[in-house]
Amino acid sequence: MRVSVLRFRSVVIVAACLGALSGCVVAVGGAALGGAVVATDRRSMGMQLEDAQIEHRISSALDERFARESVHIDVTSYDQKVLLTGAVPHEKDRSDAEAIAAASEGVRQVVNELTIGSLSGLQSLTEDNALAGKVRSALLEERTLPRGAIKVTCADGTIYLLGRVGAAEAQTAEHAASRVGGVKRVVALFDLLSESELTQVQRDAQTKAPAASSPEAH
Repeated sequence: MRVSVLRFRSVVIVAACLGALSGCVVAVGGAALGGAVVATDRRSMGMQLEDAQIEHRISSALDERFARESVHIDVTSYDQKVLLTGAVPHEKDRSDAEAIAAASEGVRQVVNELTIGSLSGLQSLTEDNALAGKVRSALLEERTLPRGAIKVTCADGTIYLLGRVGAAEAQTAEHAASRVGGVKRVVALFDLLSESELTQVQRDAQTKAPAASSPEAH
């Protein structure tokens, strides 16, 4: 029987700002290149840090409430929207977990995808990670999709997509994910941008790109 562990998925954030030194390195979801800022995520740096903190706070609170051997709960936060996935033995556990997440500082919405049942019936973490990797690769092959703007997580064969995207981008991402072999279903939890919002986001991305790649930035 698989032993459950409570874990949280967070963005990787490394910051090194040293006073008079010219470089301030911030790496989010990728490697830091010299003094450049690698940030393809459409969230601000501050929001990415806030999401990581939300995941940590909720995971710690759930760890205090539940015995690790009795539940398997994953916490994913994107733009303060929290996704709970995994399995718990009883309906009360499911509602308690949601209440804990909702009460955590900074959370604006909770999506409760927890199932009720035995942990032994869950697909393995290794299989889920491999499937999520395949979906990420499929999204990268879609030229109309922005790199790094869609967060992919997998739980028991179900793919969850989070991000700030336009309507056409959302449709393309859902279709691409659904075509990957082994995916049981796709749940899109996107925050849809209006045309004007999407245009502004794309302009912001274009202005960041030259700065990140120019020699002056290194």
